[in-house]
Amino acid sequence: MEYMKLCDICDFQGGSQPPKNEWSFDLKAGYIRMLQIRDFTQSERVTPEYIKITKTTKICEADDILIARYGASLGKILTGLAGAYNVAIMRTIPDTNVLEKRYLYYYLKSPVFQRFLLNVGSRAAQSGFNKNDLQDLLIPNISKRKQLEIIGILERVESVIETRKQELQKLDDLIKARFVEMFGNPVTNPMRWDEVEINACLKSIENGKSFVCDGFARNGDVPAILKLSAVTDGVYRPDENKAIIDENLFIESAEVHEDDLLFTRKNTPELVGMAAYVFSTPKKLMMPDLIFRLNTNDSCNKVYLWKLINHELFRGKIQSIASGSAKSMSNISKERLGKLLICLPPIELQKDFADFVVQVEKSKAAVQKALDKTQLLFDSLMQKCFG
Repeated sequence: MEYMKLCDICDFQGGSQPPKNEWSFDLKAGYIRMLQIRDFTQSERVTPEYIKITKTTKICEADDILIARYGASLGKILTGLAGAYNVAIMRTIPDTNVLEKRYLYYYLKSPVFQRFLLNVGSRAAQSGFNKNDLQDLLIPNISKRKQLEIIGILERVESVIETRKQELQKLDDLIKARFVEMFGNPVTNPMRWDEVEINACLKSIENGKSFVCDGFARNGDVPAILKLSAVTDGVYRPDENKAIIDENLFIESAEVHEDDLLFTRKNTPELVGMAAYVFSTPKKLMMPDLIFRLNTNDSCNKVYLWKLINHELFRGKIQSIASGSAKSMSNISKERLGKLLICLPPIELQKDFADFVVQVEKSKAAVQKALDKTQLLFDSLMQKCFG
C-alpha cells in the first residue's frame, strides 16, 4: 500500500481561549456557543456556555472533525456540534478534493493514529500536541472511490454496534422504569415507604486497600487491583484492573466475591458514589482504597440498593453527601454514607424487583456478547484498512 503525508492533504487549526469575562450562559447577539471537550463527551450533563465573537474566535461546523489535544481525553475524535472551540481542541481541515471527511474520521480513530499520538510523548499529554508533531504522519494514498467503499463498510458495521448499544440502553431504561413503577420516586417517596439511614440496612462498610501496581492489566490469574473504571458506570467490569508488583502482597480480605456490592467512595463530582453489583468474578481481584464494599443485612436486598444508588432520580442525593470542590476529586466518607436516608420497601417487594433485574441482566448479557463480537469485527476492519 502506498502512503502520503497527512499534512500534505489536511491542515490543522488549534482553538482559542477567551477570557472568562466574555463568557455567558445566555445566547446573546454577537455570541456563539463555546465548545469544550466535555460538550462532546458529557453532553447530557453540560450546560451550554457562549462567548463573544471576535477576530480570534475559531469556529467549527457540525460536520467538522476535531481532535482532543491533551489530558485524559488526548486523541478523542469529536464531531457533531457547531460553534467556537477552545485550545484543548484541534480542528481538521482536509482537502476534500482528495480526502473524504468520513475517511479522515475513521483514520483518526484507528489504532495507527492513536498509537502515534501516544508516542508523541508526555509533553503532548500535558501541553497538547501541535501541528508540527503531525508532520511525518502517513495516511494510505488511495482514490476517493476506494475511500467511499471503506466508509460504507465501516459505517454498516458501526451501525450494528450502535443498534446493540441502543438495545442495552432500552433494557437499562426498562429496569429504571420498573423501579419507579414498584417503588415510586426514591427522593419524594410518594408511596410512603419507611425512610431509614443506610447504616440501618448494612452489617458493615468495608474499605479496599492501597497497592503499588504495574501500569497494565494482569496476565492470567495473578493478583490484581481493580481500577475505578471497573465500577464507575454502574456495571462490574473485572477486566478493568492493574497487576500488583509483588504477588505476595495479595490480601484475602480485599478480594472481590460473587454477590458483592461495590461503591466508589472517591471520583469526579459527576461519577462519585456509583455502585456495581458483582454477579460473577474471576479470583484474586481486590478492591482499591477508593472503593467500599457494602454488606447488607436481612432488611435490604443488594440488587435493590444497587439500582437505588445508581438511579438518575437519586444521584443528586448521593452527590450531595460528597466533599471536595467542583474541580477536584470528590470523596464520600463512611460516616456521611451511613447517614444517608433511603426508602426501604418490604423485603419481599425488593426481592421481586431483584428477580426482575436478574432476568433483564440475562438479556443484557446476550446483547453484550453480540456487541463484543461486532466490535471485534470493526476493530479488525480498522486494522486492515489503516494498518
